[in-house]
Amino acid sequence: MRRITGIVLAVLLIGGVVAAVVAGRESEDKGAATKTVRAVIGSEKAAFFTDPDVVDALAAKGYTVRAETSGSWAMEELDLKGYDLAFPSSQAPADELADQHGVRKPLPRPFYSPLVVVAHRNAAQVLADNGLAALDRSRGGTLKMGAFLEAARADRTWQQLKGAEKYGELTGTVYVATTDPETSNSGALYLAAASYVANGDRVVASDADLDRTAPLMRKLVQVQGAQKSSSDQAFRDFTSGVGEPLVLAYESQVAALLREGGDTVGDLTVLYPDTTATSDHTVVPLTEEGRALGELLVADPELRDLAVRHGFRPQGAGVEFARATDAHTAFLNQQLTGVRQAPVPTSGVLHEMARRARG
Repeated sequence: MRRITGIVLAVLLIGGVVAAVVAGRESEDKGAATKTVRAVIGSEKAAFFTDPDVVDALAAKGYTVRAETSGSWAMEELDLKGYDLAFPSSQAPADELADQHGVRKPLPRPFYSPLVVVAHRNAAQVLADNGLAALDRSRGGTLKMGAFLEAARADRTWQQLKGAEKYGELTGTVYVATTDPETSNSGALYLAAASYVANGDRVVASDADLDRTAPLMRKLVQVQGAQKSSSDQAFRDFTSGVGEPLVLAYESQVAALLREGGDTVGDLTVLYPDTTATSDHTVVPLTEEGRALGELLVADPELRDLAVRHGFRPQGAGVEFARATDAHTAFLNQQLTGVRQAPVPTSGVLHEMARRARG
């Protein structure tokens, strides 16, 4: 069922696919002893852990974090001996890792982020003009998942959508570019949300459900050709102008970009799927030090504020997130109005769904 073997992962690691990041000062920098915690994290959290303010906040609490980035689902195949924690981007791979390593639950869940689709304004307007989206904010709106999936099922092209002929960049099949669902969390969660809608608003839970939804999931994935391995890479491609017209991203990536660049972000338009999946960033403690750090990320006010600064929504911190993003309501749906959360299938079902989608 799983395509990545330990041997292949070793090659990938040597090739630099998993990148090292360090958070925390060495003891000589702070004049006090610190505990070094080794972690493997989703790539979308690398900027958080390398933020100098996060580095200092952790060091003040006595921690140095040495982290490596990996696709969330690929973590299951890593040799985690010597690590203190794994920090995938959603609860499903975290639960799988916890079961695999005999970790007691509940697991710390410091923050979360819903999935969104980033689009260039022209593409978003064409979708809206054809009933596939609704633009209810000046720089954002809603992606109508039911209508969009029907278009995908029918292999609709941009050329078949009225108004698209005015934009030379809008050609070929209409699709949302995602990461590889077999190794990356965001790609897997996209399938979770899409399959929920395709299955009559019921979570995929059986072989019959998988059989029913597999043809459409395969279309959503295979039309993309080669997929990125990380959401960070796909998002950077989009913001640099070389990405696809529609790209799946975490809201946290958009919020962080807006904070850094204000409204000078080109023609960025943010579409919230009306049925989406939330990425619950979940710590899997492999040692007591790892658990202590995970609980610190949940409870420490300074670290929670820093998480908000990086676009994440700390658990139980809706007011904090709204206050921090008040300048960007043209883009962001702060209260997630009109957005429902699709239940995520079990790890085993989601693995099988991704395998079938990839073919």
